[in-house]
Amino acid sequence: MADEFNQNSYSGNETGSQGASGNGSYQYNTNQGGYHNSYSSGYGSNQGCYGQNSYSGNGNSGNNGGRRPHSGKGGKALLAIVLAAVFGVCTGAGAYGIRRAVGDDTKTSVSVKDSRDTDKSDSEASGDSEQTKEAKNDTAQDKDAAAGESASGSATLDVLDAQAVETQVTRVAKDAMPSIVSVYNTYTSTSQDFFGQSYSQQNESTGSGIIISKTDDELLIATNNHVVANEDSLEVQFIDETTAAAQLKGTDSGDDLAVIAVSLDDLDKDTLDAIEVATLGSSDDLVVGEPVVAIGNALGYGQSVTTGVVSALNREMTTEDGQTGTFIQTDAAINPGNSGGALLDLNGNVIGINSSKIGGSAVEGMGYAIPMSKAIPIIEDLMNQDTKTKVAEEDKGYLGISGVSVTSQVSSAYNMPEGVYVAQILENGGAADSELQKGDIITAVNGSTVSDMEDLQNELQYYAAGTEVTLTVERSGEGSEYSEKSIRVTLGDASTIEQSEKEQQSRSRSGQDNGSSGEDSGSDGGDSGNEQGGYYSFPFGNFFGY
Repeated sequence: MADEFNQNSYSGNETGSQGASGNGSYQYNTNQGGYHNSYSSGYGSNQGCYGQNSYSGNGNSGNNGGRRPHSGKGGKALLAIVLAAVFGVCTGAGAYGIRRAVGDDTKTSVSVKDSRDTDKSDSEASGDSEQTKEAKNDTAQDKDAAAGESASGSATLDVLDAQAVETQVTRVAKDAMPSIVSVYNTYTSTSQDFFGQSYSQQNESTGSGIIISKTDDELLIATNNHVVANEDSLEVQFIDETTAAAQLKGTDSGDDLAVIAVSLDDLDKDTLDAIEVATLGSSDDLVVGEPVVAIGNALGYGQSVTTGVVSALNREMTTEDGQTGTFIQTDAAINPGNSGGALLDLNGNVIGINSSKIGGSAVEGMGYAIPMSKAIPIIEDLMNQDTKTKVAEEDKGYLGISGVSVTSQVSSAYNMPEGVYVAQILENGGAADSELQKGDIITAVNGSTVSDMEDLQNELQYYAAGTEVTLTVERSGEGSEYSEKSIRVTLGDASTIEQSEKEQQSRSRSGQDNGSSGEDSGSDGGDSGNEQGGYYSFPFGNFFGY
């Protein structure tokens, strides 16, 4: 603004006879000759705009004692013009600066350089040019270094991400999952309609298993007994999603444990390379709050991993089958299909065998597992048994007894061992030629435990008539104390059972068995209840022939 308005004088004391002459007179002495539009009025003479503009009252210097008609309005107008001019110049300069600022960096540099170095010699210009090149080279090197640092930063982040993903849980899952399998059980269920008609249909249940050993011929897998119960056929799926048929090795229904076997001849080399034998640990050293990992075939969708902690130890629970035991409680999710899978510590050791049938589904965050320290001796016994193959129905062997289940409830009520109570030994049956006695309680067949009549029937379907089996029985002695005995029995065929059933039906129709005059009236050692209508009057249920 100093270039355009640098000599503006404001004179307030021009000649005046009354000492106030020329008050309010403005003179702009710089821009002479500009805008020569003269105009005059009764208030003074105007000779040129911004030139020699003189404003005086009535054209006489000071005659009115300094009266300044309209002097205020003229000053305001002039001030407004000045401010408008200043605003315009500032706006133009700002716009020009913005255009220069958003222009190309190279052009800006050159422009600044030219404006400052117009009078410099060629040598100086050449030196500047070299400096510019060096600056550009430095800039390029800085960019390369920055790119290198960025790449290095990227690599570091990748390493950090990999380290963040690699945790104890991921390591346990990676190491343990090759030793976990899915187990599929195809079985036949029988139902009865309102009219008493029976129907059979085939179903499939799913569970999990743990590879515990590999022999010269077989791959041995531990699981829950209820996973393989009543099976018509078993199939196992491995980590590489290949499948193979499996056979029962041994079962323990009382502890809900079983071992199944897969022939190595049914597995190809790739599968054998993919699978691993699990590392069995001890559950004795577990502490409450210790982290654990559960792996199993949840809901039959395939292997999945859940995590939690040991919520409680030695928790006494009753299973859905009525069996009572002590278990590991965890908040790791244990869903249907997880049964038979592994509960592992953070070292990858199997410290429990999961079961979804413990505790039910009434609450969330409470899963249970069979402690490994309890399971190992049972599993070792089961895995050393002969692999079982079902025989044809017409070849199946029979003990030749009538019996009744001693369930856990009955066991508690009558202070008896769980198993099958021998209510009667049938004539001409296999048991008739053995040491088995009426009143014995059968608890195992060839080492596989039986808890009820259904277990006994399922176990005998692997043995043909004429096969010798070893029964483990509990026999009552003095003072209602029971002692364990092993008895060998050669199995008979179905004819013995069929003949016995016909005889019972005949006695039922004739009414001969009336409590005191039946064929077995007190002659078998003082059983107070005799057969009535084909049923043995035992205080806790009916008996069945097998």
